[in-house]
Amino acid sequence: MKHLEGHFTLKQHGNANIYYQSWLPDDKAKAALLIVHGLAEHSGRYGNLVNHLVPAGYAAYGLDHYGHGKSDGDRVYVDRFSAFIDGLECYETMVRAWQPDLPIFLVGHSMGGLIGAYYLLDHQAGLAGAVLSGPAVKIPSNISGATILAGKILSTLAPKARLLPLEVAAISRDQEVVKAYVSDPLVYTGKMTARLSVEMLKAMQRVTAEARKITLPIFILNGGADRLVEPDAARMLYAGVSSQDKKLTIYEGFFHEVYNEPEREQPLNDVETWLNSHLA
Repeated sequence: MKHLEGHFTLKQHGNANIYYQSWLPDDKAKAALLIVHGLAEHSGRYGNLVNHLVPAGYAAYGLDHYGHGKSDGDRVYVDRFSAFIDGLECYETMVRAWQPDLPIFLVGHSMGGLIGAYYLLDHQAGLAGAVLSGPAVKIPSNISGATILAGKILSTLAPKARLLPLEVAAISRDQEVVKAYVSDPLVYTGKMTARLSVEMLKAMQRVTAEARKITLPIFILNGGADRLVEPDAARMLYAGVSSQDKKLTIYEGFFHEVYNEPEREQPLNDVETWLNSHLA
């Protein structure tokens, strides 16, 4: 496996430097995976996915979103949700230039599932399919209307105010995963900014309203005991897309990061099987 890394400039968002990395199989790749990570984390946290799929012949490409990981920007903050979309579009263009003959699959998790679903509304034509795990396309039931209203007010008056904490213990039942997350210097463990929370809300509303536009093959996964993105979000997205070729799997008892659970081999094998079945 060969590992490469670099940066590109996101001109429309203050010339921010966006970090990317890739993992390439030793032999010729049969497809490319565009990995879209979640809130407060970074592309380097997908080792289990990379180590499973790259030896199986897939080239994996990940970027750190604006305000995340090794990329520029205030932590977990964007002026506009388009900072994520524009970064992903730029990176997909680069991957397509590097691998012009390979089908490209989008693989998004959590907020990366929201980014991915939003991206598909306008950019699905060139993709072979999408795998979305724990897609954050619906407001969790434990977030009150008062909190949402406060976020909207602060988004205008104090957009960088820190509003919502992440329940770290809910990412995985594997305590070693939780410890590694907390100790990872590239993971942001503070509260989400008011502006990002409102931009995510707007994105959720658009995905909900326009999910029918998504027609490409899609595989949606969710942990059955996920407290960060409840399974109803995955069910809602599955019901909303118009794809004739769509699959939904809820892993009973799993927490949020299905690829980092003690029984991770099950979803990893399921993803590999689904990808293999969708190669041209």
